Amino acid sequence: MAEEREHTKYDALIAACRGLKPVVTAVAHPCEDSALAGAIDAAKAGIITPILVGPQQRIAAIAARLGLDLAPYERIDTPHSHASAAKAVEIVREGKADALMKGSLHTDELMAEVVRADTGLRTARRISHVFVMDVPTYAKPLYITDAAVNIFPTLEDKVDIAQNAIELAQTLGVATPKVAILSAVETINSKIPSTIVAAALCKMAERGQITGGLLDGPLALDNAINREAAEVKHINSPVAGDADILLVPDLESGNMLAKELTFLANADEAGIVLGARVPIILTSRADSVRVRLASCAVALLYAHAKRVAAGRAGKLADV
Repeated sequence: MAEEREHTKYDALIAACRGLKPVVTAVAHPCEDSALAGAIDAAKAGIITPILVGPQQRIAAIAARLGLDLAPYERIDTPHSHASAAKAVEIVREGKADALMKGSLHTDELMAEVVRADTGLRTARRISHVFVMDVPTYAKPLYITDAAVNIFPTLEDKVDIAQNAIELAQTLGVATPKVAILSAVETINSKIPSTIVAAALCKMAERGQITGGLLDGPLALDNAINREAAEVKHINSPVAGDADILLVPDLESGNMLAKELTFLANADEAGIVLGARVPIILTSRADSVRVRLASCAVALLYAHAKRVAAGRAGKLADV
């Protein structure tokens, strides 16, 4: 049997949560073993304080079978998954939770409640997903966006997608994230629309429409993450070969990239949705315990950073 590899990148994320107050998290419909156990594991690790929203008889039956003690946690009864999603979002809107976590319902069902104009959690920023990948062959965490929410994002959408990812990377300790805007080639070609979009995003960053990161593109995947590949093609860029963030052309390419890294390169894929009022934790039944904890840790660190920033803004307003 092969030895389990080290997971130093995710271990560092989880360790960074020590000493922070757990983030109160509305968990929508945790009605499968992995969904409920994942939330309780994160609670035991001191990362989240869950509010379990769903059919309580079903949740209690799962807990009894798994030997989980639900007594320490708030529970809210709902009749079905749609009601669970709506109630979990309502809890966040009322300020009773600072994060939202997907249980065993479909992602589309939860996100439909999040994006509702009247009762949802939208802000002026486009909502997008970021994978925080722990890739054994890459020296640092690799952020991939967007591989889960925006199917065919426009140029304007990608401005927010890039900004969301930059701010997340900064929250997690990357002072100036390097953003590689991916395409099939590293030169601009009018027949490949993603190259035109990449060039526009780079110019927008130069003009201050995207801030906080270094952007370059179009870049093919090899010269975005491999210095030798970039040097062979004579690409002179601080981003090429050393990217922190991979901004993909569309959801299909991003999802395939993340899954390829997971199943062919033994990578782990923690993930979070940003751009809403609070971070949203999207978990999968295939996620390991460590991946679930890492996703929750990212949400806690991001929520904590937002609280700190809000506190500073309040103090400045009082001056």
